[in-house]
Amino acid sequence: MNKNVLTAKTQAHTKSILTKGIVYILLIDIGFVFLYPIIYMLITSLMTTEDLVNPTIKWLPTHLELSNFKQVWQVLDYPKSLLNSVWYSVACALLQTLSCALMGYALARFPVPAKKLWIALLVMIFIIPANVVTIPRYVLFNNYGLIGSPLAMLLPALTGQGLKSSIFIFIFMSAFSSYPKAFDEAAELDGAGKLKIFFRIALPMAIPIIVLSFVFSLVWYWNDVSHCGLLIGSDFQTLPLELKAFDAEFGSMFSAAYGDVSNRLNERYQMTATIMVIAPLVVVYGFLQNFFVKGIEASGITGE
Repeated sequence: MNKNVLTAKTQAHTKSILTKGIVYILLIDIGFVFLYPIIYMLITSLMTTEDLVNPTIKWLPTHLELSNFKQVWQVLDYPKSLLNSVWYSVACALLQTLSCALMGYALARFPVPAKKLWIALLVMIFIIPANVVTIPRYVLFNNYGLIGSPLAMLLPALTGQGLKSSIFIFIFMSAFSSYPKAFDEAAELDGAGKLKIFFRIALPMAIPIIVLSFVFSLVWYWNDVSHCGLLIGSDFQTLPLELKAFDAEFGSMFSAAYGDVSNRLNERYQMTATIMVIAPLVVVYGFLQNFFVKGIEASGITGE
C-alpha cells in the first residue's frame, strides 16, 4: 500500500517537473522571439564599419562604436524632433483619453437617446479601416484651413474621433458600468453635480483604465506617420517622420555599388535610429508599467 502511494507521488512529481519544464521552454522560446529584434538592433547599432564588412563577425562586435548614435542624433535633429513628438503625442493621448472617458461614462450612466444606434456607429467606426476616411477628413479640414496645423490631429482626439478612439470608449463604458451607482447617488445627495461626480469619483476609480488608454494612445500617436504627415505636413517633424526619411539620407552615403556591404552599412544607422525613436516609449512604459498591467486586467483584454 505504502509502495503504491510512493509510486503515485513519484509519478505526480515527475509529471509536475515535465509540465514546468515544457512551460519554461515555451516561455523562453516566446521571450526569444520578442527579444531577438531588440538584441539584433542593439548589437548592429554598436558595430564598427570593420565589423559590419567582416563576414566572420555575426554577433559580438570587436569594440563598441558609439559614434553611430552621434551621427544619427544630428541627422534626426533629435532634440527638435523629440520635443515635437512628445508634446504632439502627449497632447493627443490626453485629449483622446479624456473624451473617450466622458463618452464611455455617458453611455454607461445616463439614458442616452438612441443609445443602441450610437453603439452601432462606434462599432462601424471600429470596423471601417482608418485609410477609408483619411481623404474625406483631409477635404473637410482643408475647407476649414486646418491642413498644416496640429489642430488637424488634436481636434479629432478631443471629439472622440482620434486613432482607434472607439476601442477606448467601449473599454470605459464597460468599466463605468461595473462600478456601483451608490457612490454617484451618495454624491448627488451631498449636492455634487454630474461633472463633479465624474471628475471626483468616477475617474479616480478608473485610474488603471485611464493609464491603459493613455499609453496605447501615446504609442499609436507617437508611431503615426501617415495621418500626421498628410494632415500636418512635412514642416512639423516628429521622430517617426524623420525616421521615415532616414533611408534616403543614408542611402546616398553608401552607394549600391558596394552591394550587400552597403546594405549592412545602412542597416547600422537604421537600427541606431530605430532604437533612439522607441527609447522614450520604453521609458514611459517603465514608469507606468504597474498601472498599465492593472488596466489590462480591469479592461478584460486578457479574456478573464
